[in-house]
Amino acid sequence: MKTLFIPLDERPCNCLYPEMIAGKKVNLSLPPMNILGKKKIPADVAKIADFILENAVDCDNAIISTETLVYGGLIPSRLHDHSQEELISRLETLKKIKELNPKIRIYASNCVMRTPQYNSDDEEPAYYLNYGYAMFRRKYLMDYKARHGLTLEEEAELEGYAIPAEHIADYEARRDKNTAVSLELLTYLEKGIVDFLIVPQDDSALYGYTALSQKRVIDSVREKRLQTKVMIYPGADESGLTLLARAYNEYHGVEPKIYPFYSSQLGPSIVPKYEDRPMFECLKSHVRACKAKLVATPSEADIILAINSPGKFMEDAYDRVFDVTHYTWRNVLDFVMQINDYADSGYKVAVCDSVLCNGGDVQLLANMDELNVLEKIISYAGWNTNANTLGTTLSQALVGNEINMHNLAFRIIEDVLYQSDVRHVISEVDLEKIGANHHNIPLHADKIKEIIKKRLQEAYNQLAFSKKYPVEIDVTLPWERLFEIGLQIKHAKEHNND
Repeated sequence: MKTLFIPLDERPCNCLYPEMIAGKKVNLSLPPMNILGKKKIPADVAKIADFILENAVDCDNAIISTETLVYGGLIPSRLHDHSQEELISRLETLKKIKELNPKIRIYASNCVMRTPQYNSDDEEPAYYLNYGYAMFRRKYLMDYKARHGLTLEEEAELEGYAIPAEHIADYEARRDKNTAVSLELLTYLEKGIVDFLIVPQDDSALYGYTALSQKRVIDSVREKRLQTKVMIYPGADESGLTLLARAYNEYHGVEPKIYPFYSSQLGPSIVPKYEDRPMFECLKSHVRACKAKLVATPSEADIILAINSPGKFMEDAYDRVFDVTHYTWRNVLDFVMQINDYADSGYKVAVCDSVLCNGGDVQLLANMDELNVLEKIISYAGWNTNANTLGTTLSQALVGNEINMHNLAFRIIEDVLYQSDVRHVISEVDLEKIGANHHNIPLHADKIKEIIKKRLQEAYNQLAFSKKYPVEIDVTLPWERLFEIGLQIKHAKEHNND
């Protein structure tokens, strides 16, 4: 299968992960890094369009993140000042793909623009530094009021938000333009230009801007009767991987069967952070988007999906000090023993580590390592949001479909050792030691990378798994911040455990 792949942006999660999962099973054609953007700097959309048309001719399918095609990347989609007409005109490249290659199948994604619940202009317009939370909360309360009404206290809170009118106008105008692009993509579905569309909700919530934007798209989907061709659910950075899995399954004419089980009794009903629905409802959408289906018993399944879910509610891995229900409302050791039993019985087991957001479960890793379960599973992920994790592990399980020690080691190092441990130590201890802080990381990037590399190597070498698959670690800081790293590992025949 030969696939044209246009990523959401230039970060490793969108460019490297697809290559890792595709391996030798899919011939991926990705644009060179020099025509992609960098964080707030958009990609050259004209060169992106040229690359697409030059490379689509002999491909079986195309996976297109329209943020890159239309805006130049995910972050530029939140910052641009282009007219709605100009944005929609850039979608015409999709028509040209089908004219050049009528047999190609086009799988597209287009995010519902997020509304972060905090003050920061790191990925948003400058005014979000001072008014971010207020903008989120104001619209949340307005939407809630329209649907349910407010208490006197909530009414007072709503009236207390004083946000300059020009900021609200700018933000809402951009949201309207971006929603118009999503609606235009539905007409492309109607005409058969696009074959399947994902509209993921980036950092979504039950009420407010994202919910209202989502409703506009849902209403149009229902009106046009496109429910079988478009999926709308929480997510973002995993969308390309999900579409890769779908393209792979459709190309091979299969619909794999998945049996899920959770580490906690309440897991299926818990609404994860940054999402708008219970875990099990999100799972249904992700599995169907991959062109797979859930089954009721293990005996029916091609893959067992072990979901490490919160006990009572989701917390952040970065906090490192958790509510007692994190330990008492779920039994991690029993969960790991179940995984081991399934693997020993000949099942292919994938692990979705969604007990926390923004990092994997240190306790789960320790138990799996101690009981030698890691080398028996075909897939693991535990990064960022539940949706990011879910889409990643499903894609690895469905496309990779076999034990891959390299990819497994990569995910252990990045998702658990870095996101849930080393990142915290760097932030709380090492930055101060070298005279750095979160605002001047680019000035100290070389030192920070070396510290991260050293700490990760030491942590990995302490795992029993590292004796079976020793690696040498290197890192970059793609956006010159600690939130994510660019991880590189290579297999080493032996390593020093000192």
